[in-house]
Amino acid sequence: MVLMVVSSLILIICVLVGVAFLTLMERKVLGYIQIRKGPNKVGLMGIPQPFSDAIKLFTKESVYPLMSNFNFYYFSPILNLFLSLILWLMMPFVSNLMSFNLGILYFLCCSSLSVYTIMIAGWSSNSNYALLGGLRSVAQTISYEVSLALIMLSFLFLTFSLKLLDFIIYQNYMWFLLLCFPLSMIWFVSSLAETNRTPFDFAEGESELVSGFNVEYSSGGFALIFLAEYANILFMSMLCVILFLGADLYSWMFFLKLVFMSFLWIWVRGTLPRFRYDKLMYLAWKSFLPVSLNYLFFFSGLKIFLFSFLI
Repeated sequence: MVLMVVSSLILIICVLVGVAFLTLMERKVLGYIQIRKGPNKVGLMGIPQPFSDAIKLFTKESVYPLMSNFNFYYFSPILNLFLSLILWLMMPFVSNLMSFNLGILYFLCCSSLSVYTIMIAGWSSNSNYALLGGLRSVAQTISYEVSLALIMLSFLFLTFSLKLLDFIIYQNYMWFLLLCFPLSMIWFVSSLAETNRTPFDFAEGESELVSGFNVEYSSGGFALIFLAEYANILFMSMLCVILFLGADLYSWMFFLKLVFMSFLWIWVRGTLPRFRYDKLMYLAWKSFLPVSLNYLFFFSGLKIFLFSFLI
């Protein structure tokens, strides 16, 4: 039990350090995409920049709106970060940290809870802009969660297991990316929408909503929301690698794939403009949902046919 607690703490610290350097990588990559340097003044090549940002944010005075529902307003960023960090406990580590048999179910439960923190953050700020941003974010997240769950079900039909470790075992000889390429692409785009990233960053549409659901947050509260978003990005990158890039946790290749997937998130942000909101909804309900449903029927039929053939 003590070993499990210590391992969990080490994991969470490593994730937070990873998040810090992911923000640095994003600023550097976006800088080079826009033909500029990015952070390069603090320390050697700007490497300590995330830590100086964290110190600056957490030492600032916290300002809160007088008419806000203070308790909800105060605790929703903390709960948001907590939910994005406990997701990591399903990681199938060598030490079998908490790699339980129902890992996928755990992921679906915890990831769907993050919607509530965004909704409460937007509502409790008692600001029209924050509420609008929160509502858009919730509508978007719920829409794409449907196709995400259906794609996950299709992969589950292939493995007949809710264990993440089995995905790694099944992909020893062939990646699921090659086996079901369209599904993998839909999963990636849905993950972008799920984490509220460009081209689906409507919750933070500066041109029409000032800054989205986090508009009233400053200093520590804003930093926690920021950390939660990037922890989710890192986690979804890790899940992409495990689901369809054949993750071998004993090798360095797994971590290189993880960095590459995180880089894709940033690359998309630097390349694509923002989608129109109605087109975002059409994409979820009229394109992704039918395709993922058809694949689900196809894989279930294939499994039944193979079972009856073998028997």
